[in-house]
Amino acid sequence: MPRVDVELPSVLTGLLGVPRVVPVEASCLADALRELSELHPTIDVHLFDETGGFREHVLCFHNDTNTRWLDGTDVALADGDRITIMQAVSGG
Repeated sequence: MPRVDVELPSVLTGLLGVPRVVPVEASCLADALRELSELHPTIDVHLFDETGGFREHVLCFHNDTNTRWLDGTDVALADGDRITIMQAVSGG
């Protein structure tokens, strides 16, 4: 099973007390996100909506490619891949 790093935004790591980088073992992006949720369940409400998809203001990148341009969360992972989660900030 590939080992990948999930990088989380600092605003979440500070708020929830979770590490900035969470190593997981997963063969696809969906499995990596599921493992992240199992390790840190308090993160779900900040990343996912009621349908299980990413919230509108959350971006997920697989090795610098926005996953919205890929096959959703059905993206195959390889050992050493990086998943980066970012949250947009807006307001005035």
